[in-house]
Amino acid sequence: MATEASEPPITVTIQVDDEEPEKPANRIPVGTMTPREIHDRLDEYIVGQSEAKRAVAIALRNRYRRHALDDDMKEEVIPKNILMIGPTGCGKTEIARRLAKLADAPFVKVEATKFTEVGFHGVDVDVMVRDLVDASIAQVKLKKRKEVQQAVDEAVENIILTALMGKDVGDRSTWKTLLRSGQLDNQKIEIDVPESKPQTQTGNARGQPNLQEIVFQISNASGGASAKRGTSKQKVKIADARHILVEAETEKHVSGEAVTTEAIAAAQSDGIIFIDEIDKICTPAHYRHGSDASSEGVQRDLLPIIEGSTVTTKHGNISTNHILFIASGAFHSVKPSDLMPELQGRLPVRVQLQGLTQKDLLTILQDPKTSLTKQYTALMETEGVTLKFEDAALEEIARIASEVNTTVENIGARRLHTIMERVLEDVSFDAGDTVQDEFVVDTALVAEKTRDLLANVDMSKLIL
Repeated sequence: MATEASEPPITVTIQVDDEEPEKPANRIPVGTMTPREIHDRLDEYIVGQSEAKRAVAIALRNRYRRHALDDDMKEEVIPKNILMIGPTGCGKTEIARRLAKLADAPFVKVEATKFTEVGFHGVDVDVMVRDLVDASIAQVKLKKRKEVQQAVDEAVENIILTALMGKDVGDRSTWKTLLRSGQLDNQKIEIDVPESKPQTQTGNARGQPNLQEIVFQISNASGGASAKRGTSKQKVKIADARHILVEAETEKHVSGEAVTTEAIAAAQSDGIIFIDEIDKICTPAHYRHGSDASSEGVQRDLLPIIEGSTVTTKHGNISTNHILFIASGAFHSVKPSDLMPELQGRLPVRVQLQGLTQKDLLTILQDPKTSLTKQYTALMETEGVTLKFEDAALEEIARIASEVNTTVENIGARRLHTIMERVLEDVSFDAGDTVQDEFVVDTALVAEKTRDLLANVDMSKLIL
């Protein structure tokens, strides 16, 4: 009997790799603006100053990069604060403000001269952080309100219709049409109006919470009598009732605690504080004879805020570790090196902004998205007047602005506001009364309206 040949056994080898697979690298979300795109967006509103635009564009992009990191690394990466140096009116403030709008970030602008050293009567530097938190809360509230806008509008409409017609009326379509068209705005209805919040003092002159506020907050937390506002029945016009009811319904749909939590997080991770006139709290090295509550003392108080510390506010504690600080100053009579060395170290990115030339001033009049000429043209259109500027007239305005800036005082682009107001004074005053359809600004008008300004310039050359 033949024996069947057995098939050879099949050996399967499985190799197990003990190493964990590499995690995919964190990447910035697609569609996030690159530094070049940020620079180009700033170009739409601000003329020149490419170096400053590059610095803030990199700072904003670094924020996006930081958000894409792991939590451990994210905590270690701190923003590189910026010091802008340049004459007044050259675009320092506008660059910071436009950057905050592009980033949709909480932003606050403060004047360094408003602060005094701790221990002196006045305002301390912590107030800027509290103002940033307040700005962040207002921004988050606005976002939340837009999210629930449709539900709030429907609720308000139903409350008004119920007050007008009662609950048992079936078909409300006709009344809805009248209400939405505004034909019922003068009708009076009776609604529950929330009582005004008690006007308690929220802080002292230094911006610190006082005993009254602390007691009020503890009472709210424990569900005291003042935790909820009462209401009273009042008869008001529908136009006024709509505003009152929108506020009341929004509070029902949006959690105040959630708003505060999100606002503090946004202020800590995305907030921008612009400190203007920092050169005004700077004392020349050869002139330091003693302590000054408004200069070197303020610099010392700024150090921990800019470096990173925790500030107590009425909404909770906030860390300044990842807030971007942008300081600016003209530095006419002092130098950036006259700042305290420690403060200089906390503003590592230094950019020099250039004074505006006659060509820059002409570009400011013509090119930006919301240039002065476009603004005045839009304003006059509301009066039915078509405002036209001749090219030669704009060139003359730019020439005069540049000449006055050079010979009297250089106030940069703000000089254009002075000259434009002079040139358009008559049409702005008469536009509501006359039936003039068109107004043309030519060189003759510019020369007539700025004659006395140029005369003052000529006299200033003779004054010793």
